Amino acid sequence: MFTNFYEKVRRFIKEYYKSIIFYLLLYIFLMWPLDYYIVTGGGIMKVGNRIEVENAYQTKGSFNLAYVSEANGTVATYILSYIIPDWKRIKVSSYTYDDEEDLNDVNFRSNIELLNAHDNAIKNAYLAAGKAYEVVNSELYIYYVDKDTKSNLKVGDQILKVDGKEINNVDSFKNILAKYQENTTLKILVKRNNKNKEVPATLYKKDNKLILGIYVNEVHQYKTDPKIKIKFKKSESGPSGGIIETLDIYNKLTKKDITKGLTIAGTGEIDSEGNILPIGEVKYKLLGAAKKKADVFIVPQDENYAECIKLQKKRNLKIQIIGVKSFKETLEKLDNLKK
Repeated sequence: MFTNFYEKVRRFIKEYYKSIIFYLLLYIFLMWPLDYYIVTGGGIMKVGNRIEVENAYQTKGSFNLAYVSEANGTVATYILSYIIPDWKRIKVSSYTYDDEEDLNDVNFRSNIELLNAHDNAIKNAYLAAGKAYEVVNSELYIYYVDKDTKSNLKVGDQILKVDGKEINNVDSFKNILAKYQENTTLKILVKRNNKNKEVPATLYKKDNKLILGIYVNEVHQYKTDPKIKIKFKKSESGPSGGIIETLDIYNKLTKKDITKGLTIAGTGEIDSEGNILPIGEVKYKLLGAAKKKADVFIVPQDENYAECIKLQKKRNLKIQIIGVKSFKETLEKLDNLKK
């Protein structure tokens, strides 16, 4: 039995080996990785499934994060991006600050930005709802390393101490650096790959400022009443869901249902003061929200809003678009929204 099968396979390969080699080489060629991401479309995700608030008020509608879908760049997807409408090519290098960075640095920054978005969403929602919000701890991470730095510090390092002094926030980091002179070498204790490591770093001047050549970012741990849990997947990173997160948390904290039973999608970064900041790839997010039959699309005012209105008219999209500059303005516009 096995002998007959083996013999058939052998004859098949012998007869068609040229075709087999051709298609194998073609497959390898088409799957060859390129220095690109390919944006292939957008969609929405119910953010309430990621956020749990103790004793939350119920809602009839929903808040939904608008997102873009990306494929890794290969020869095949690169070619298809010239054929399929609304596919877009983005160079991987456009996400990095210089040639020395890699995707690990990019992914770390995206994860930090997501944590910042959670923190700002909780702060703005709890304060607006009159609920207790308190920062109980903070951690300081290296977000970017300048190519001129005189150190071996890396993106993702958690700064623990500077010359023996504990550091866990941006202000204390800046204050301690201000005490030293140019060309002073400091001992920076960092946590890297779950191990503590002391790294020497020398202060130098750039643009008339005394620096170590690193940009740091502060991540908070907080205590709230009622308690809250936010659970996102590692692949769900970046800051652009901030406004929708904030709205969902606020809606869970307050008796009045601000969704009015509608499916509300949107995008936009929110800062610690409640300002809504512009984001990229808004076109794909709007198209994804419209495709999923969302009733409303919330977007940062000005450039993002103008782009969405232009696309809405061009594609005749049946969705209400709201442009906003702050969380307060968003609440006001949702309050005046007609079903």
